[in-house]
Amino acid sequence: MTTKLEGIAAKARKAPNLKFTSLCHHVTRELIWSCLCQTPQRSAPGIDGITVKMAKEGFNEWIDKMIQSIHRKGYKAPAVRRVWIPKPGKKAKRPLGVPAIADRALQRSTATVLSMIYEQDFLPCSFGGRPGIGAHNALATLNEVVSGKKVSWILEADLKNYFGSLDHGWLLRFVEYRVGDPRILSLVKRWLKAGVMENGEFQASEEGTPQGGSISVLLSNIYLHYVLDLWFEKVVKHRLRGEAYLIRYIDDFMVCFQYRSDAIKFQSVLRKRLKKFSLQLEPNKTQLLEFGRYAKERAVEKGKRLQTLYFLGFTHYCTINKKGKFMIGRKIEKSRFKRACAKLKVCMLNNRHLSVKEQAIRINQVLVGLYAYYGIGGNMQSLKKLYRVTDRYWRCVLSSRSQKGTITWARYNFLKKVFPLRQPRIYLPHFMMEDKAVL
Repeated sequence: MTTKLEGIAAKARKAPNLKFTSLCHHVTRELIWSCLCQTPQRSAPGIDGITVKMAKEGFNEWIDKMIQSIHRKGYKAPAVRRVWIPKPGKKAKRPLGVPAIADRALQRSTATVLSMIYEQDFLPCSFGGRPGIGAHNALATLNEVVSGKKVSWILEADLKNYFGSLDHGWLLRFVEYRVGDPRILSLVKRWLKAGVMENGEFQASEEGTPQGGSISVLLSNIYLHYVLDLWFEKVVKHRLRGEAYLIRYIDDFMVCFQYRSDAIKFQSVLRKRLKKFSLQLEPNKTQLLEFGRYAKERAVEKGKRLQTLYFLGFTHYCTINKKGKFMIGRKIEKSRFKRACAKLKVCMLNNRHLSVKEQAIRINQVLVGLYAYYGIGGNMQSLKKLYRVTDRYWRCVLSSRSQKGTITWARYNFLKKVFPLRQPRIYLPHFMMEDKAVL
């Protein structure tokens, strides 16, 4: 199976305009089973109430019917169960789609096959929702562009209700440019039109793709590949006075410019371009700011303070290294830091009835996850602050387990020697960020 999929990738890479008319035979029971096994055991069931364990146990009963229905274009995608989850740090909630487990495995299998094609088409400016290309690659690329290129202005942008605004007609046209297999196209249409089930009421889907499905991220990347990435690379860049670079992480993107006039011109044209495809910018998260080594020099001359840049959970600011040269400094964004602290506190409160050893294991699991993401060169101070918050609060949690009084610092330090908390660590130093940069 891996060899066959690699063959698809090789063909797509060799012939950028080739339309694949026979792909469905690659969606096999072996691939679906493999994707089903990759689904976490604690995944929430869909509208049918079937859990991952139940789907695995009854795999032989439903897989043949599913494959037959796919090949005769008769597969009916079950409606997506909609749940509302709180937005971190906000009172508002956002919708999340929960597909049926079997349908989720089929979506992931189809996405695996289609990714072999589109991974050859996606441009280096696209990050997120792609195998092996994630947030750290986007951050490393931003670091390389701002530090090494002629960048003085950055347009920070976000799309309003992106997943709920995708136009089905345009999306299918984009997919049909590379995919000509009517069975695969039928599957994509069925998933787009599957509808949503909420509180026992069915709601038809006329636009957008529900977040939560395995195919949703790939389809959203395909949409912006044609709407934004290719348009910027083939049309916009050649009409600007100076240098310009696009960095996109799913629906969050920023464009780096050499000249302010180029940034203003692009911002006005961008709105028209997005409107054509039923998209619009989020006004509260879109801003043009002066940023970069040239911007820092001008700010020093004028006695002004440079603005900070917010991207992927980090606050980026202009500073200098030990040699006195320009560099980008990073720290955890304030709202993200509060979210990380809240996550740790919930973990400690939920597990304080366990033994001290088990508590230390659970806390360290959360800490390692946070260090792995936020452990980027220049962010050690934020990590140390996060450790100190955890250290102090754990003592409070241990003290609250008894009415006899608080645990003394001497006793607490002894417990930490026996069951230590994981110390902060930089997982991605500055010199490794250059290797992770894609542009």
